[in-house]
Amino acid sequence: MLDAAPNRPDLPAEIARRRTFAIISHPDAGKTTLTEKFLLYGGAIQMAGQVRAKGEARRTRSDFMKMEQDRGISVSASAMSFDFKTFRFNLVDTPGHSDFSEDTYRTLTAVDAAVMVIDGAKGVESQTKKLFEVCRLRDLPIFTFCNKMDRESRDTFEIIDEIQENLAIDVTPASWPIGMGRDFLGCYDLIHDRLELMDRADRNKVAETIEIKGLDDPKLAEHVSAHLLVQLQEEVEMARELLPTLDPQAVLEGHMTPIWFGSAINSFGVKELMDGIGEYGPEPQPQSAEPRQISPEETKVSGFVFKVQANMDPKHRDRVAFVRLASGHFRRGMKLTHVRSKKPMAVSNPVLFLAADRELAEEAWAGDIIGIPNHGQLRIGDTLTEGETLKVTGIPSFAPELLQGVRAGDPMKAKHLEKALMQFAEEGAAKVFKPMIGSGFIVGVVGALQFEVLGSRIELEYGLPVRFEPSQFTSARWVTGPKAAVDKLINANKQHIGHDNDGDVVYLTRLQWDIDRVIRDYPDVTLSATKEMMV
Repeated sequence: MLDAAPNRPDLPAEIARRRTFAIISHPDAGKTTLTEKFLLYGGAIQMAGQVRAKGEARRTRSDFMKMEQDRGISVSASAMSFDFKTFRFNLVDTPGHSDFSEDTYRTLTAVDAAVMVIDGAKGVESQTKKLFEVCRLRDLPIFTFCNKMDRESRDTFEIIDEIQENLAIDVTPASWPIGMGRDFLGCYDLIHDRLELMDRADRNKVAETIEIKGLDDPKLAEHVSAHLLVQLQEEVEMARELLPTLDPQAVLEGHMTPIWFGSAINSFGVKELMDGIGEYGPEPQPQSAEPRQISPEETKVSGFVFKVQANMDPKHRDRVAFVRLASGHFRRGMKLTHVRSKKPMAVSNPVLFLAADRELAEEAWAGDIIGIPNHGQLRIGDTLTEGETLKVTGIPSFAPELLQGVRAGDPMKAKHLEKALMQFAEEGAAKVFKPMIGSGFIVGVVGALQFEVLGSRIELEYGLPVRFEPSQFTSARWVTGPKAAVDKLINANKQHIGHDNDGDVVYLTRLQWDIDRVIRDYPDVTLSATKEMMV
């Protein structure tokens, strides 16, 4: 997060009411279910579907790819906008599966805060740690939701300790669970001193709230059995002694995370979390760019592409660029300058997303995420402005860890394969390298599951069966340096050189020894494992 100057002007009311955040977690902690409930409370959908529920009507609304519905996992980040009370929430659901972490890293550049979902029985898991590190790099404010409290889960203090130790962040409880597993009754809201009871009968029903005057209120005994009440009073007293109290400023700076306990599938604890995001979450923040930072209150519109999704509607070969607006008040039909190509673009049919449904966006403000359908002009990292040459920085592209050759099942369709691969490369779904020597392409990904997704998407969306073959190369590095030095490297190592879909030179390696040799023999050349997604 950038340093907001203390004397910054107040944001226009429309921008100040926006909260743009991502949901991050380890796979299976209940992230997609939580997203559904957010939409339910925002009035955006009438009935939430369980990820693996029966029948078409109960499919989750935020997983729109066929593969996501078959497997019950999210593999692409989806964006949704909806109103909740006086706030406008822009929520980005990210893939939890570590094989798609690059999509998640990029998504985190487009949000102002993150909601971290933790499974009450498993605590902090490996993927949560990785994603948390990225939030840490960006100093994103983090809100924690401890899910699945209606199943057997760990001791509350143990969970809080684990978050504090593993993630080195202060944790302050916003609510405290009463009982766990079968005995889980609900939570005591520590911020507002009230009792929240869970209704197990109807999963789509909002929990009931009982106003309580502190933990000594005799009304508590009417709802909570004696032994659980004693336990609650003791635990809350300990928590208030041992754990820090909620400091809104520390939350905004990313040093403290408030934690809510609940059960997303039973719609419990979700509303309190949403209230917390509204009350303590950041307004749209300034965006780092070259040559200057972009502030949300500026009147001129600017925004950047953080994700491209191809073929969202298989009937039309459409591509939608997800654009986070960094400043201004956007209106449909505006002409914006595409900074990379220096060409004006009329944005005539921008869309707002509501899970798999979309509607035309007549207007949008800084902090909103809109989709711009296009035919390949927009790429990840592109900046759109009202004429000023600004480039948003900090959107990473990572070197792939797995490389395989790819061939079309039908050799006559090699041309179609090239088109499909380029499309996926621009979407950021995979890296595609064209070696200097030999025909064919090499596809690089971060996780093995991506090969499967890629293969099934090429077949579904292009009607083109493909096969992946082992490659002699194990990793790739982008090559930069003075032209003479780079040319010297290329001429002496043609069998190792390829180009990525942007035309940049890539050094394909078999062993770490290859990299060490280049560093030793070509001191002027730099090999890097990441590349900024801007031109």
